[in-house]
Amino acid sequence: MSPKRSNEAVALLAIASILNLAPAAEACSRILWNDNKFAVLVGRTMDWPESTQPILTVLPRGMQRNGGMAGTDQVVKENPAKWTSKHGSLVTTIYGIGTADGVNEKGLAGHMLYLNATDFGPRQPGKPGLQAGLWLQYLLDNAATVKEALGALEKVQVVMVSAHGHNANVHLAIEDASGDSAIIEFIKGKQVVHHGRQYKLMTNDPTYDEQLELLKLHDFSKPSSDLPLPGNVKATDRFQRAAYFSAMLPEPKNEREAVASILAVARNVSVPFGAPYKGFGIYNTEYRTAINLSSGRYFFELTTSPNVLWADIAKFDLREGSQVMILNPDDLGLSGDVTSRFQKVERFPF
Repeated sequence: MSPKRSNEAVALLAIASILNLAPAAEACSRILWNDNKFAVLVGRTMDWPESTQPILTVLPRGMQRNGGMAGTDQVVKENPAKWTSKHGSLVTTIYGIGTADGVNEKGLAGHMLYLNATDFGPRQPGKPGLQAGLWLQYLLDNAATVKEALGALEKVQVVMVSAHGHNANVHLAIEDASGDSAIIEFIKGKQVVHHGRQYKLMTNDPTYDEQLELLKLHDFSKPSSDLPLPGNVKATDRFQRAAYFSAMLPEPKNEREAVASILAVARNVSVPFGAPYKGFGIYNTEYRTAINLSSGRYFFELTTSPNVLWADIAKFDLREGSQVMILNPDDLGLSGDVTSRFQKVERFPF
């Protein structure tokens, strides 16, 4: 065996041992498309063993937030982060205690995905504490760009929270209308940031740097229908399929083609109903979203519904003092532009 092949074999064995030792994790995927000439788009899947109770929600500027609250429970009792939202946003909530996905009026968007390796570290009471379910909402409220979001994150400490028996072992992908991107993880108590337009994909375990190393082992330079691709539902397979197919997307002529393209990749890396996911059982895709960051249009697709919904953040009243607007997407009567179907709500959990 040549020295080069010997080194490659050692690398493969090392990575395989990492994957075999890593605990199984829930599924989700994010795909950013920032190198076409039409618009900056992003898509994601939410894969979970039960309903996350997603509610499409419009949040105006000027809302008072307490980052220590999870619904009605004060989970960060000492020095919770408190702020007033600077920007309005259109988001998908999770379990009524936080934001899993969304975009703000400035074109900053983000996506919370599961990462079993997450370790936020011990609580540091000298720093305002932010329960993990509000991590994304804090950034959407306070930042207009990825760079601003990373700066805002330095002011708080993200704190673990649990909901419905699940710990918020999560990492975050954010992007803005310029195409800038960042992947943020907390590993062994330390924040790890991958910042740059090149970081377009995210799934789950292993950690992001290990995912990138695994991707390097594949040669996608000569794509063909005979090229073997990892085809199962685990995070490493989805990461590699997303890399392969998103790199070949044709230049879109309009938004319809662009959104169809990003959703096509999201569907390719979705988890079918009944597919086994390691030791955790069934984690099928619950919903998919797509966002046109250039226009502020937010698309949502519930997997138990045949319809794609969308709403325009610019058409909502986001002025301070305006009411929160919500829409439950679990309605077979909803289809297409649902901007006008949102309803005012008097009380909102965060």
